[in-house]
Order: sequence, then structure tokens, then C-alpha cells
Amino acid sequence: MSAGGRGKSRGLSKEERALWKGITRGIERLRAAAITEDSDSMPAAETVAPPLAPVAPAASQPKTKSPPPLAPLGRRMKQRVARGKDAIDGRLDLHGYTQAQAHSALLHFLTAAQARDARLVVVVTGKGRSRGDDAEEGGVLRRQVPLWLKLPEFRALVVGFETAHRTHGGEGALYVRVRRALG
Repeated sequence: MSAGGRGKSRGLSKEERALWKGITRGIERLRAAAITEDSDSMPAAETVAPPLAPVAPAASQPKTKSPPPLAPLGRRMKQRVARGKDAIDGRLDLHGYTQAQAHSALLHFLTAAQARDARLVVVVTGKGRSRGDDAEEGGVLRRQVPLWLKLPEFRALVVGFETAHRTHGGEGALYVRVRRALG
């Protein structure tokens, strides 16, 4: 052994190289750096035996970063906004929109709010029409907007959201905290 505590490593035999190449054949490289291989020291691809064990597909693909979790506004912040001590940086009223129009408008509004460094916005969905005994829990947009805000496309824009105070629309509106733009 050398002074550093490491012995001199032996090279791989032809059989070991063939086995290694067969196992790593389906794996994609994560780095763009090229690794040089001696063509005469490696056996031809046709002579390599298939891998002995299947390679897990998750190991061959880089993991994508999941969107950050949603966080509640917090009691203090909600109180300050309701009392007018913290400013609301924007307001989007979705009354009269179809679901497709509302989804697109919400995405554009939140993207623009993030670009102008807005901190808190109000999204008015409306309470929905009341239909007597057959009344559901509010309108379509009132139910859909919270679900949309949980989608990955919105999670990059939104820190969290909660039902607005009565003075800002109550059950028919949401306070939405806008995530700061990266970069």
C-alpha cells in the first residue's frame, strides 16, 4: 500500500468490461462531459451479453424538481390585509368568465403579478348562483380556482392562498400570495 492508504487498483478484465458495458447500456449520462474509451480495449457491442438484472427506469432518468409546497398566509398577515395595513398589489375579477377563459386569465394575471414583484393579490371567483334546494357549494370557478392554484403550472407562481376577508369578497374571493421571481 502507498502512504495515502490506497493500493494500486488493478484494471478490469475483458469479461468484467463486457459485463459492465452490458449493465450500463441503457443508462443515459447526466453530464455532457465525454468519456473517452479505447475501442480496441472494449469488446464489440454485438459480443456483449444482455444485462443480468433489469435496470430500474427511475435510475436512468434525472429527477425533476417538484414544485415547492403551498404555505398558508398566516393569521397575522390575513389580519393586516383585512384591516388595510398591508396593501393588496392586484385584483382579478373572474365574474362572467368561462372555465377556459378564467384559467388563462388567472395564469396571465399571476405571471404579470410575479414579474412586477407583487406580494399579495385578490382573485374574485364569485360565490356562484344559488339554485334553491339544489344549490351546490358555490359556483364552478369558486370550486375550480383553488384546485388550479395547486397545479404545478401555478405552484411556481403561488406561495399560498386562503379565503379572503369579508371586506375583500369573503367566500367569493381568495387572497393569493405571489412567489418571488427567481433570478
